[in-house]
Amino acid sequence: MADRPSSTPTAAKPAIPSLGGRKPNFRERVVDVLRAALIAGELRPGEVYSAPGLAPRLGVSATPVREAMLELVKEGMVEIVPNKGFRVTALSERQLDEYTHVRSLIEIPTTVALAATAGRDDLEALRPVALEIVTSAVKGDLIAYVEADLAFHLRLLALAGNDHLVEVVRDLRRRSRLYGLTALVEAGRLKTSAEEHLELLDALLARDEQAVREVMTRHLGHVRGLWAARRPEHG
Repeated sequence: MADRPSSTPTAAKPAIPSLGGRKPNFRERVVDVLRAALIAGELRPGEVYSAPGLAPRLGVSATPVREAMLELVKEGMVEIVPNKGFRVTALSERQLDEYTHVRSLIEIPTTVALAATAGRDDLEALRPVALEIVTSAVKGDLIAYVEADLAFHLRLLALAGNDHLVEVVRDLRRRSRLYGLTALVEAGRLKTSAEEHLELLDALLARDEQAVREVMTRHLGHVRGLWAARRPEHG
């Protein structure tokens, strides 16, 4: 899909969904979809993409795509290549490990605490999102998977009542890269990971703090294991 492919073999075109007519605010929607494509590895690090080249894939004009890419420049996910487009930035293994470590320090204890404080109705309201994650996994729709996964965890953390915490985790999750998702889809294994969201909800509703901790620890472990196409080095 890159407009100027490198010397390596050309990858398959990113599975970016057409957005024509789906959302009234195309710019925000384009930002969300492109960000998810970057996280899932549908847009590959080091490759250069242009707004006119990506626009037909989303079913919109080049303008909202260009604006979206400029927004992603601010987030450090892409960088401007003059007269060519935008290059996807790469993250080091150390950076990804550090992001995941900070996430574990925040997300695990916060989610465990919700077993005692979150209302049943608030938790049940997340079940449709958890089911959407599973459906996306079964379909192999990685962009929808990443978007639903982000929505689920941020909405869950929001139940703790700390908006700053949610924004910190949102930023860390956006910086993550989950390049192992494609291989999991091909192996038919992503559904198992997706179902952990339902397992987590059930543990929270059962007020089982130990089960919540176990599921969250396992779930976050995938970020640098299964979902990253890398075996965890510790634990």
